[in-house]
Amino acid sequence: MQITLIITGLIVLIAFFSVLYKFFNILEIARKKNQPQAKRLVGTSNTVNALLFLLFFIVGSSALIYYTFTHGMDGLLPEAASVHGKETDFLFWLIMGIVISGMFIVFILLFSFPFLYRYRPQRKAAYYHHNNKLELLWTVIPAAGLIIMLFYGLNIWNEMTSYPEDKDNDVCTFEIMGKQFNWEVRYPGKDGILGSYDFRKIDATNSMGINFEENASFDDFIPREIHIPKGKKILLKIRSRDVLHSVFMPHFRVKMDAVPGLPTQFWFVPTKTTEEMRTELRDPEFNYEMACTEVCGTGHFAMRMVIVVDEPADYEKWQKAQEPWAKQNQDYLSSIGIDYNQKMQLVAQKNSKRSSF
Repeated sequence: MQITLIITGLIVLIAFFSVLYKFFNILEIARKKNQPQAKRLVGTSNTVNALLFLLFFIVGSSALIYYTFTHGMDGLLPEAASVHGKETDFLFWLIMGIVISGMFIVFILLFSFPFLYRYRPQRKAAYYHHNNKLELLWTVIPAAGLIIMLFYGLNIWNEMTSYPEDKDNDVCTFEIMGKQFNWEVRYPGKDGILGSYDFRKIDATNSMGINFEENASFDDFIPREIHIPKGKKILLKIRSRDVLHSVFMPHFRVKMDAVPGLPTQFWFVPTKTTEEMRTELRDPEFNYEMACTEVCGTGHFAMRMVIVVDEPADYEKWQKAQEPWAKQNQDYLSSIGIDYNQKMQLVAQKNSKRSSF
């Protein structure tokens, strides 16, 4: 209520002084009725308005800068915890610096020119028709800047969305599936190969549609939270089971849509473990997270999953401790005509034959 009264009072006060200023301006014009028409009509209003332009620019710019550094920075993304995140942040601030610098240059000219070139009886306006060099200058420079930023950003984007080179088996691959209203992830087992899926095999138990016609699917596991190793390439295989979802990992600068019928992928390299980030932020409760940034329905708020960044050795321990989904759901496999133990024996025999060659 107090804020409303204060705002109302300010509006009334501004309106009062505006009317008062207009009244005195009319009186001044009346007193100078014998002077030349241009000077009589202008009076002091031109100078006053020109000064008000400068005042508005100074006060407005000061308020903008103050709010930006006291409150505006709170809404920005947290510090990047991935290799490409540093690059995208640099590109972001480079573009922001160019845009803000250009904005202030334009504003300085826009608000200072009414004061510098206000009407004066002894001054005569110059007629300036056209300048080809000037037109070329302010067309070529912005275009060149945009092209450079475009190719720089496109290079980063292509690198992030392409398939990473697998050198010394340093790529950690897993699958993310979005559905109303939660995420499910699937990791490859000891063989390091992620089994395929088939949407026609999705049912109440096999919610990810794992294809058990492939041997590689039998050691895949589905954890409750995401674990990734620090310093290794993480390849996300992304898909959606129903509507459009969006994988968003803010600390890693990962943002990729999960599109029904169109698998997508994204890879990155985490640079800070969860424990390192907790120490850095002095927050023992901190967790990385994956959220959905598409309004995918009434349960959209539930589309959240915890991400744990481990040291490579800790990640390997966690991975070895996971139990394959097929082993946990042997009754389901029996219902579709697969004997788990018999199948695993055949898989072991095939693996031993391969290793003997």
